[in-house]
Amino acid sequence: MSARKSEPTRILILGGGYVGLYTALGLQRKLRANEASVTIVDPQPHMTYQPFLPEAAAGAIEPRHVVVPLRRSLKRCHVLTARVNSIEHESKSVTVEAADGHIQELSYDVLVIALGSVARLLPVPGLAEQGIAFKTIGEAIYLRNHVLSRMDQASSTLDPQLRKRLLTFTVIGGGFAGIEALAELEDMSKFACRYYSNISPDDIRWVLVEGAGRILPEVRESLGAYTVEQLEKRGIEVYLSTLVKSMEEGHLVLDDGTEFDSDTIIWTAGVKANPVIASSDLPLHKSGRVQATAALQVAGRPGVWAAGDCAAVPDLSKTAEDPTAICPPNAQHAVRQAHHLTKNILRTLRGNQPKDYSHSNAGSVASLGLHKGVADVYNIKAKGFKAWSMHRIYHVSRMPTFNKKARITVDWLLGGLFRREVVSMGQINDPKADFARVSQQS
Repeated sequence: MSARKSEPTRILILGGGYVGLYTALGLQRKLRANEASVTIVDPQPHMTYQPFLPEAAAGAIEPRHVVVPLRRSLKRCHVLTARVNSIEHESKSVTVEAADGHIQELSYDVLVIALGSVARLLPVPGLAEQGIAFKTIGEAIYLRNHVLSRMDQASSTLDPQLRKRLLTFTVIGGGFAGIEALAELEDMSKFACRYYSNISPDDIRWVLVEGAGRILPEVRESLGAYTVEQLEKRGIEVYLSTLVKSMEEGHLVLDDGTEFDSDTIIWTAGVKANPVIASSDLPLHKSGRVQATAALQVAGRPGVWAAGDCAAVPDLSKTAEDPTAICPPNAQHAVRQAHHLTKNILRTLRGNQPKDYSHSNAGSVASLGLHKGVADVYNIKAKGFKAWSMHRIYHVSRMPTFNKKARITVDWLLGGLFRREVVSMGQINDPKADFARVSQQS
């Protein structure tokens, strides 16, 4: 792809997640002077390392340490805090809504689509009102404060039915996000019981609901069964092959006839590609993701690249047995695709041909709370403390920037020396409430 002689090639990256950040980092290190300008657009001024959200929610890691500020990391790139509204490749323009609300049109020569995914909602009555997602650092902080504040309320209420509802916590979705959020938060709530004279661990009820017949589909079935066994030993109720019919006003109705009240409903039942993609003029895969080639180029659209959760990239490691196989939407592929994407963009800028992306799945690791986990890596399975250690080592190695790696490691070391803090700071959810109350009384 040839750049205009008078100006550097304009590279526009949509999304500041794994793919967006790693691609921009690679380009700013390897681009020659005046070879190209890089602009990255994201509604948040930071990248969130989602595998650490459960530990941030449980207080094992300081929340600020699991996010990477884009402006601090991408000093040679232009960072625009804005939300993408539309993509029109025919006119090579992208319309965005900036943080102050104004609409802006951006032009490009090279476009990188790294918009990631959003929570996949189902037509369950009450979901929009009662459900809490678990994809952002804000949601992780909110859940931590929410769970602890329910315990505070339960310790002071005189209503036994309200107390039972407050101490019932439900997670819907048995993938990595759901299982790790469940395990870490359950661990935290049971630890917090020691500070409540009238709440014992047996008073707290945690429930997992999964529509499939197993959990953690990314690991071998025996490890999924082992995880269920370990969760049930901790008193967690696990409903497999079960769907939620309704959750209006916090009253859950399952399709097996089970009914109960829960004041906390965490929704992790799948993701879908960012909806902006569906309204663009780019080719779509049947999954709703952008149709990409093995070289990470958008099919039939020169100058447009896509990777990560929003891209349907052929999985060359599986096409021999399944020609339609595409890479699953996980952090492992997103990080590796970003590194490969950087090299391919540089190759095309310099007149060379891009190379196909191929990566065999190295395996998966999951934390089940402090000192507990499961791992299925390079066909080797591990459980307990060993798997938990593998989980921490792998993910801290993948965390962008040495600064964040060091801070997370220090958090863990301090956590081993001192007990975790289990105080609710729910005021941050409505920081002006007290001020408004005082102003009304004046």
